[in-house]
Amino acid sequence: MGISGSLRDHSSNTHLLRIIGNLLPDNVSFNLFGELHLIPPFNPGDKENEVIVNLKNAISAAQGVIICTPEYAFGVPGVLKNALDWTVSSGEFNDKPLAAVSASPLNSGGDKALASLLLTMTALGARKNEICSLSVPNIKAKLSVEGHLTDASLLHPLQILVDNLLLTIDESV
Repeated sequence: MGISGSLRDHSSNTHLLRIIGNLLPDNVSFNLFGELHLIPPFNPGDKENEVIVNLKNAISAAQGVIICTPEYAFGVPGVLKNALDWTVSSGEFNDKPLAAVSASPLNSGGDKALASLLLTMTALGARKNEICSLSVPNIKAKLSVEGHLTDASLLHPLQILVDNLLLTIDESV
């Protein structure tokens, strides 16, 4: 399962998730969660709506999750953090294999968002290791406007990330 932290139609992060999905073996299905924009603000007293149930069910059904996020104001976008907050007490991410990517047009590669995301995922109990994450700087120079990879040197680190996630999934089965 893939979750993009960006709501933009032509987001570099969503494009990266699609590229990652194409690096997976043929026998692995990959679905992007496309309802992030419909999730209401987190309030533990509120009843869960259909979109929240869909999110939780998709996470529960997935053998692994890849989250790819931009960095906004040195952190993850509010919509992504909000969605993750809905899973705090229900445990969908507990021991769930995780890969995390941040991509930014800046030289920093969204490193602060990635650090924040990894901290949140630790709190949620996701299964991760030292090579489960990747920061991609200068993303605009690595993708075409249509979302095609223009910098072949990015393929190797993406493949390492994918292979690590698949290994983590195999170890958890």
